[in-house]
Amino acid sequence: MSKTSIASCQLCERQCQLTFHHLIPKKMHRRNYFKKHFNKAQCQMGVMLCQLCHKAIHTFYDEMMLGKHLNTLTQLQNDAKIQTHIAWVKKQKIT
Repeated sequence: MSKTSIASCQLCERQCQLTFHHLIPKKMHRRNYFKKHFNKAQCQMGVMLCQLCHKAIHTFYDEMMLGKHLNTLTQLQNDAKIQTHIAWVKKQKIT
């Protein structure tokens, strides 16, 4: 289960309830590629995201893509699909 708190989403910057997003999805931690290229601390790193941003990331990309190519906050922020989502979600009411 995801940890939750209320603060600003690290993507859309809306003030709302947040969930923890592993930058390298937990499902990938036991795979050889990730064991070779990342240490345990790197695998545990993550960002706090609102539910809309968190859900969008997992809708747009599978775990392998996230773990290999979108495993930093900067990479997430610079991704075109996610930028489009952020522009949309910033206009949404917080429930």
